[in-house]
Amino acid sequence: MRITFALMVLLLSSSLSSQEIARFTVTPAEGAGISSVAVPLDGIDFNTDSHRIALYRKGSSGMSEVPCQIERGSTALLWFMFDNRQGTSEYIIRREPEEDVSKGSLSAEKTQQATSIIRNGNPVLTYNHAEVLPPEGVDRIFRRSGFIHPLWSPGGEILTRIQPADHYHHYGIWNPWTRTVIDGRYVDFWNLGGGQGRVRSAGYLGVVEGPVYAGFRVRHEHVAYLEEASETIAINELWDVRVWDTGVEGVSVVDLTTTLNTPLENGILFEAYRYGGGLGFRATEKWHGDNCTVLTSEGRTRDETDGTGARWVIIEGESSAKVGRSGVILLSHPSNRMHPEPVRMWDTSANRGRENMFFNFCPIRHTDWMIEPGKDYALRYRMVVFDGQVTPEEAEMFWRSFAKSPVVKF
Repeated sequence: MRITFALMVLLLSSSLSSQEIARFTVTPAEGAGISSVAVPLDGIDFNTDSHRIALYRKGSSGMSEVPCQIERGSTALLWFMFDNRQGTSEYIIRREPEEDVSKGSLSAEKTQQATSIIRNGNPVLTYNHAEVLPPEGVDRIFRRSGFIHPLWSPGGEILTRIQPADHYHHYGIWNPWTRTVIDGRYVDFWNLGGGQGRVRSAGYLGVVEGPVYAGFRVRHEHVAYLEEASETIAINELWDVRVWDTGVEGVSVVDLTTTLNTPLENGILFEAYRYGGGLGFRATEKWHGDNCTVLTSEGRTRDETDGTGARWVIIEGESSAKVGRSGVILLSHPSNRMHPEPVRMWDTSANRGRENMFFNFCPIRHTDWMIEPGKDYALRYRMVVFDGQVTPEEAEMFWRSFAKSPVVKF
């Protein structure tokens, strides 16, 4: 009887203890800083009610636990943040006894109007899934849903603007297409005042929060008004927005991936034009030609930028943050069409540019783009939001962290 009882205790303690289930190495990407890394969990049993999955990095002083987060899907992924500057590292995945573990620094708060992503109690961004009406006295045709505003700096400065009197159809961070052709007919989804088309939020596919990232996946419908009192869905779009916890204070990292397809039998043509799609950014009304600066990856300043290509663009200006300045680095992924991606920038002589700041990554700036039925088209962007100032070298490091993935090997 004693032997049986001892054996039961041994088995129980073994089942509750930490158990290694996989190990792998990560080789850094050259010139990168902190990267988000996804490890596929094919063949790894991570589904359990009584245990949790934990990740450890093997260092010179022993093992240290690293925050991780599982993304479930057709292929489950284990996400964590990796500092490329620490060199090649070995990691161990363990199954550990379930315990009260903090959900992490990132959370999502959803209301009837919008979803906000919060980091360490401070808002990072808000996505508006419900329509926002224009100011009183302005035509309701300028109402809009499916955009990001506000985008906050880590110090609490709002960096975006919506419905400015000069362009009521500008909505913080948004991306409609301008000169499109459907069966020989022009449709403009950008300029709402024309009444030809619009973009609207069409429902969530998921909202997630955790210690590594928080975000949401949402559908957008690009609606064309081809016939009186009728709607035609010309483009279906999936927005995947993620806010990462890099572990660095004073910097917010936001990814926006847009995936497009069309249900139209003959597809839809995006004609080459200086505005359209990609990533549009209408900045705070505080920024103007005398207190806001621009620098691109190609070394161009604000009045030299329009129509050129860029991997990244730094836009920063005066703010009420403690350090007195805030800004954002807008990054284009090398997989994007026409990379380095063409840009539309209001210089100080265009569209009252001395008084306003507007920027657009515009992959159709110089060449048409045919969106064919049955195909998906993706564009990936990152926004690094900061207080203070960043150097070109830092911007390049952020871009490499986005563009070049560390190598994972089991």
